[in-house]
Amino acid sequence: MKTPVIKADHLDLVFETNDGPVHALSDVSLEVVRGDFVSFIGPSGCGKTTFLRCVAALEHPTGGSLTVNGMTPDNARQERAYGYVFQAAGLYPWRTIAGNIRLPLEIMGFARAEQAKRVEKVLELVDLAGFGKKYPWQLSGGMQQRASIARALAFDADILLMDEPFGALDEIVRDHLNEQLLELWARTKKTCLFVTHSIPEAVYLSTRIVVMSPRPGRIADVIESPLPKERPLDIRDTPEFLEVAHRVREGLRAGHAYEE
Repeated sequence: MKTPVIKADHLDLVFETNDGPVHALSDVSLEVVRGDFVSFIGPSGCGKTTFLRCVAALEHPTGGSLTVNGMTPDNARQERAYGYVFQAAGLYPWRTIAGNIRLPLEIMGFARAEQAKRVEKVLELVDLAGFGKKYPWQLSGGMQQRASIARALAFDADILLMDEPFGALDEIVRDHLNEQLLELWARTKKTCLFVTHSIPEAVYLSTRIVVMSPRPGRIADVIESPLPKERPLDIRDTPEFLEVAHRVREGLRAGHAYEE
């Protein structure tokens, strides 16, 4: 039995607001093992991003427990256990692509030679070799998001947290980046937590799919993918893929039964 990299046990999170308490997460229990690609899907406001932010110690649960690499999320953040890719690429326009990727390495105090070596490596990983001297405005949206992924990979954390990184891109670019992300995951063997609103994206990318209910966010279903690791895009037309997609859709419908 593999030791979980991330373990949530009866996790609760209540935000106190001027209009009263908001119950964002309720009784969430989940284990993620090394090398998993786990997608979180559910309606807006169901706590998908909130769960990721708890893992990253950007939010703090009000009940239950959560560990990352056997540590508290705060300690895991200090140990640089994860890279985080946000919905927007968040690149500084006055820095080159290499300069943006290099930024966390500068903050962490890596030597200049090591910074250059790592930047070159991750640019190749995300198929942006030769673009290091360009500025963000000179790249397409998809390329900018790949640069954002490269920045998250630069310090070689074992865990990659991704919050709807392709949500704002058109379908053709999104399909291409889905393929590239799977290849990247296969090469790096990272543990990935991925938030999405897209059923096909969740099914295509994941080893497991966590279906969440409307607020307060609960886990309605956890689906183990039967699909092979090698996944060409046309696998989405197979009966196996459509069966998993149907179960995700049914889980989303069943989750609404929790709605108050």
